[in-house]
Amino acid sequence: MGLVGLGLTARAAAPLFPGSVRAPAYFTELWIGLGVLAFLLLLGLYALKTVLHFTAVRAEFLDPVRLGFCATLPVSMTLVAAGLAPYLAGIADILWWSGVVLLGAFAFWGAWRLVWGAIRREVVLAQVNAGLMILFIGGIVVPAGGIALDHVSMAFGAFAASALAAPAVMAVVLYRAFAAPDLPEPLRPSWFILLVPPSLIYAHGTYFSPESTWLEGLFLVGVALFAALIVYGRRFWHWPFGPSWWAFTFPLDAFAYAAVRYAHAHPSALWKGVAALALLAATFVVAMVLARSLLAARHLFSKRL
Repeated sequence: MGLVGLGLTARAAAPLFPGSVRAPAYFTELWIGLGVLAFLLLLGLYALKTVLHFTAVRAEFLDPVRLGFCATLPVSMTLVAAGLAPYLAGIADILWWSGVVLLGAFAFWGAWRLVWGAIRREVVLAQVNAGLMILFIGGIVVPAGGIALDHVSMAFGAFAASALAAPAVMAVVLYRAFAAPDLPEPLRPSWFILLVPPSLIYAHGTYFSPESTWLEGLFLVGVALFAALIVYGRRFWHWPFGPSWWAFTFPLDAFAYAAVRYAHAHPSALWKGVAALALLAATFVVAMVLARSLLAARHLFSKRL
């Protein structure tokens, strides 16, 4: 999500800057290509894990703490479809529809699992985390590929359902942030997922309803939330590195994309500068997390040898 999201945001940003008709392919398509490769690699590895360690996979779909992150698969499918749309429209079409259907199925399963767990008192407030937003609000990401593949009606349906659910889901997650003990340090990057709803509801909402100027307020909420998260994560370098650090990446991509859309609507030097800085921040974080992940994988592989 972080890799492809960065490439898609850079594609959208290119016309903002003088002398640029489209973003240089060596930048935008590099990140999209890396995202497609990562998707194929992780999909293959997870399929292997399902065969060899089915009990562990089943536990992930039953654990309230990890349940939301299972939705990264279908959401990633719709993003990869958006990246592939200009080149392999047929494959992108199948991938996008598969992601939409799978995301809907996961959302229904997740809702049933959490409600049943709450009734049986197996789910407590401390288990709630920002990952649940991926599961229940992930439809706001769907238009990235749906618009590119001309499935506007279905994209709008998925977007609208998730946008309507967003206030309630975010309220529960924010209540958990204030009323329950802080997350362990390894999971703290997941709070950056809070950036995604205001960013993408604004960015995609203005596509579906350009006359709804009130949506611009969501971007300003995103700016305030971004500032608050930067303060919260000011010592992030001291947090233990792990897969959860990828939770920094796509939210920053989403915020940068919203900043780009805002700069298109308000083409002043100020907002172009904000968009450029947001894109630079997203690029730095994605590149840094990718580099650290590759180093960690190399270290793990060398230890096993």
